Amino acid sequence: MLTIPEADLRYPIGHAEISPEPLTEGRRLALLAQIAVLPDQVRAAVAGLQAEHLDTPYRPGGWTVRQVLHHLPDSHMNAYTRMRLALTEELPTVRPYDEAAWAELPDVAATPVAVSLALLEALHIRWVNLMRQLSHEQWSRRFYHPGSKQEVSLDQALATYAWHGRHHLAHITSLRQRQNW
Repeated sequence: MLTIPEADLRYPIGHAEISPEPLTEGRRLALLAQIAVLPDQVRAAVAGLQAEHLDTPYRPGGWTVRQVLHHLPDSHMNAYTRMRLALTEELPTVRPYDEAAWAELPDVAATPVAVSLALLEALHIRWVNLMRQLSHEQWSRRFYHPGSKQEVSLDQALATYAWHGRHHLAHITSLRQRQNW
């Protein structure tokens, strides 16, 4: 088994670097493509895993693979809703949520991961379809996040959640590699 520093296990692809500048059309399309393929990538990353694998944390003190799999649609549903609010309201204040507490709710252990994989797939179809329809001006619309005390543009949200998907995918794939599953 490989020994990797815990900081690298927590952020296997590094921290998100989100620019305040508007995205170029090419960069936006590349990030949209990352979000579009994430459900298939996650499904492939967990193919063949048994219950004991799903209940293994990706790092000491970290979430289990099961928790990560349920967290992805939870988080991305919030992102989808926040984007829709920004498109229909003037600078809405979005509601933060306690991700760690959500990961501990009883449905996480009781719900088959196939349900969250299907939810992630359906959600990403809707979300990507929405984002592909946006005008250049709409990408600059914003919401206010009281947790970070920042206004977030839809361009920044796109970049954040493209990173977020790759981040958690790497938790799973790096664990599989370290464990030789």
